[in-house]
Amino acid sequence: MACRTKNLEAKGLRLPKPVIATLFFPLISIILKAQNPAVSLPFRVGEVVKYNAYYNWKFVWLNAGTAEFYVTDTVFNGIPAYHFKSLGSSLSSYDWFFKVRERFESIARMSDLAPFWFIRDSYEGSYKAFNRYRFSYADSTLFVDSYTSDRPYKQKMFTLDKRIYDVLSAIYWCRSIDFSKLKKGDRVPLTMAIDDGVYDLFIRYLGTEKIEHRNGEIFDTYKFSVMLVEGTIFKGGEDMVVWVSRDDKKVPILVEAKILIGSVKAYLLEYKVN
Repeated sequence: MACRTKNLEAKGLRLPKPVIATLFFPLISIILKAQNPAVSLPFRVGEVVKYNAYYNWKFVWLNAGTAEFYVTDTVFNGIPAYHFKSLGSSLSSYDWFFKVRERFESIARMSDLAPFWFIRDSYEGSYKAFNRYRFSYADSTLFVDSYTSDRPYKQKMFTLDKRIYDVLSAIYWCRSIDFSKLKKGDRVPLTMAIDDGVYDLFIRYLGTEKIEHRNGEIFDTYKFSVMLVEGTIFKGGEDMVVWVSRDDKKVPILVEAKILIGSVKAYLLEYKVN
């Protein structure tokens, strides 16, 4: 029997520990205006986006790691698709303390970003996590294979009775939102597969704002908060704020989140299209 979608009152799941995963994969992924129709996408094959991640320790912000996002194309079962890939790592100078190496990949239909396949392979200090999702639209099922250092390998099946996104395909889908049509305070829903569960989440639009990058550059941005699932990193609630560029690319410029101990920030380092 297929598992039912979990709600926010469900027991918290184990979320990734490091700064990179803390910032990007529960965060940018929870942004969706309309979950089903085709959209005009603000990215293209060959796009590369890189970030520096910082951790706040007392009064000091430490450069702790990097995250990189790549867009290529492929064909999945005869259907044109995007192949998204993200790599996260701690800086080598911090590896002795807490070594992080993470790989996320997703294949999604070009026409509407409906995901076909997803994999996460994470090494975070002594903690390991693995997720593999297979989306079967022919029989409306999502198959989940997963294990972590805290629990053995298991399989689950969910009913695809609505659009469900993996974290990486949602990162790119979010950039198709027309923020200019939202009013301050509007909530935007999204159903997400995270670890071995499925969750109904949302973002809250907070309006526009000019922000200053660490390099001194001023950006005109859209701002929103993100509803997070309670877990080992987050308390739950809307303790993450994202600023994306107020243009046709909608690239995340700054991400700031409160965690159980301290806070984290990520700043855009590089954007290019090869």
